[in-house]
Amino acid sequence: MASLKEQLWDPVAGFGVTFRTMFRKVVTEQYPEDKRPTAPRFHGRHQLNRWPDGLEKCIGCELCAWACPADAIYVEGASNADGPGDESGRFSPGERYGRVYQINYLRCILCGLCIEACPTRALTMTNEYELADNNRADLIYEKSDLLAPLLPGMEQPPHPMRLGEDEGDYYRGTLRRQDDDGPGNEGTA
Repeated sequence: MASLKEQLWDPVAGFGVTFRTMFRKVVTEQYPEDKRPTAPRFHGRHQLNRWPDGLEKCIGCELCAWACPADAIYVEGASNADGPGDESGRFSPGERYGRVYQINYLRCILCGLCIEACPTRALTMTNEYELADNNRADLIYEKSDLLAPLLPGMEQPPHPMRLGEDEGDYYRGTLRRQDDDGPGNEGTA
């Protein structure tokens, strides 16, 4: 037979959390009128970054696609061409660039494994979190949707490398503008 404590007190104690919160004021978020800032390290929409001269950092290595556990990234690499008469041109300082780059946000779990796998830090995640849409086709972001905007001083690719002699200067960070001839200009840009 159950004791008097078990019969009377235990059910009341079980509802203790409910009774404590029943009379508190309800907090309502006023989204989308009042958008709160996200945490600094929030994982939001992806962005393909550029070098200071406008060339793309993506070298088409497809490591991000291999690292993605949800299989949400599709990359097709292609070779850069520097010769005269080549209509393709140079899009990145390396031998290759990402000709096709797609992220399917219907599958993406925003885990950040793709940005950890990127050897050139071409892929990063922004604080943008509004990714909902009423059309499934619009949630497959193409390269043009993911590329960082051109800032002042950048040139739209394809164009030759402007910041160094070869791709090693880009990756080591010893960037030097070709119009700067004086010593001590390494690492600027």
